[in-house]
Amino acid sequence: MTVTSRGTLPSYLTEGPAVFPEGFVWGAATASYQIEGAAQEDGRGVSVWDTFSHTPGKVASGHTGDVACDHYHRYPEDVALIADLGLEAYRFSVAWPRIQADGAGPVNPLGLDFYDRLVDALLARGVTPYTTLYHWDLPQALEDQGGWTARDTAYRFAEYAAAVHARLGDRVTHWTTLNEPWVTAFLGYGTGVHAPGRTGAAPALRAAHHFLLGHGLAAQALRSAGAREVMLVVNSSPVITPEQVADPAAAMSEADAEAVHRVDCLLNRQFLDPVQRGAYPEEVLRIAERHAGLGHIHDTDLRDIHQPADVIGVNYYNPCVVRSGPGRPANLAFPGTEDIEFADAGVPTTQMGWPIVPTGLSRMLARLSADYPEAGLMVTENGAAFPDTVTEDETGPRVHDTDRVAYLDTHLRAVHAAVSAGADVRGYLVWSLLDNFEWAEGYHRRFGIVHVDFATQRRTLKDSGLWYRDVVRENGVV
Repeated sequence: MTVTSRGTLPSYLTEGPAVFPEGFVWGAATASYQIEGAAQEDGRGVSVWDTFSHTPGKVASGHTGDVACDHYHRYPEDVALIADLGLEAYRFSVAWPRIQADGAGPVNPLGLDFYDRLVDALLARGVTPYTTLYHWDLPQALEDQGGWTARDTAYRFAEYAAAVHARLGDRVTHWTTLNEPWVTAFLGYGTGVHAPGRTGAAPALRAAHHFLLGHGLAAQALRSAGAREVMLVVNSSPVITPEQVADPAAAMSEADAEAVHRVDCLLNRQFLDPVQRGAYPEEVLRIAERHAGLGHIHDTDLRDIHQPADVIGVNYYNPCVVRSGPGRPANLAFPGTEDIEFADAGVPTTQMGWPIVPTGLSRMLARLSADYPEAGLMVTENGAAFPDTVTEDETGPRVHDTDRVAYLDTHLRAVHAAVSAGADVRGYLVWSLLDNFEWAEGYHRRFGIVHVDFATQRRTLKDSGLWYRDVVRENGVV
C-alpha cells in the first residue's frame, strides 16, 4: 500500500513535468560510520558510536557498525554503482578516528590513504566528491575529555579539518564542516538516544555552542588553505501548527505563534543565525542562560563562529508540528519549551514515524533563501525508510519500493516549486545511496535506493534507484 496520499497534495506536487535548470547537481549521500565497517583496521581509533552501539540496550537488536556495508573494502563496487546511476555528486563523510585515533596529534596515513583512493575513484568516473568532515563519529578519547561540552574539542576539530584538507584539497573543492549539529547536541547530549548517550539541557546547550565554534574555526582553516566552497549542513524543518500541515497559509493564534517562534529559534535559528549573521536569537540566549549559564560563550566566540557558509546544506525529512500547550513540560530535545505541545501532523508517515509533508520542503527552501540570501542552498539529504521486500523474477532480485518512489517524486517536485519561486537551490542528494546502519534503529530501517543484503553484502538496485536514474538522465521528474 502506498502511504503517500497523492490525492491530498496540491497539484504542483502530483501533476506535469518538473524539469530543473541546466547545471542542477544530482547525487547521493552516505556517512562513514553507517557504511564503512572495518572498525578496527588500518589504525582506526574508537568512536563514540563504537562505544554506544556496543553498550547493551542502546541500539536495536544490539546492532553495531563494525561491518555495516563493508564500504571500506567494497568502495570500487559502490563507486561503479554511483557512476552507473549517472550521478554527478557523491557526498561522503570522513571518519575522524581513521585520521586521528585519539582525535589529536599526528595523522594516520593509512586512514587518509582510504579517502585518497575513494576520491580518485570518484573523479575517474566523473563524479564530484562532496566531503563532510563530521557526521557524528567523534573519537572516544575526546569524549572522555568532555566531548563537545568542552571547548577544546572545537580546536581539535579545526586541526583535523586542516589535516584532511592538506591531503585531499588538491582534488576536493566542496567541504562540509558539520552534519546536523542539532541532532548530535540535543539527541546525543540532551536526550541520550544517540551517542555519546549523555543527558541534560546544560550539556546539550554547551555542546551546541561548541559545535558552532568548531564550524567557525574549521571554516577559517579550510579557507586559509584554499578551500573553494564551505558548507554547513543542518536538519532544517519548518515549524508549523497542525492546521498549517494542510494549509500553509492558515492563521495562528498569538499563543501558537509564540510556540512556533520559540521552537524555530531552537531548531533552526540557533545554528544558522550565529554562522550567517554573527548573533544568537535572544530567545536562545534566554533559554541557554536559564539552563546552562552563558559562561561557555566567550567574548570572541561569535566573531569566530561568524564564518558564513557559501552553501547551506538542507537535510529535510519532515516538519516540526507544534501548538500552544499550557501546563505541558518541556520536550527533552528542546530545552525551554514548557507550555508547548509537539503535535501529531495527522498525515501518513514513513516507517520511522515521520510525517510525509513534501510542502514543508518547498516552504523551508523558500524561507532559507529569503533569510540568508548570501548563501546558496543544496538539498543534502532527503529520503524515506519503508519496509522493503526482495523478490525474484527472470532478471534476478528486485525491490518494488513504490512508497519510496512516491515519496521522492513529491519531494523533488517540492524542490522544483521552490526553484521556480526563486530559491537558489543548486542540487539534490538523495538519502541514501545504500541501506545502512541507521543509528539507534540498527539495520531495521532502510533508506537506500540500493538494497544491501547485510549477510552477503550483495547490492540490488531498487525500483527507486532505477527511477532516480531516469530523473538524473532527464534532469527532472517527467
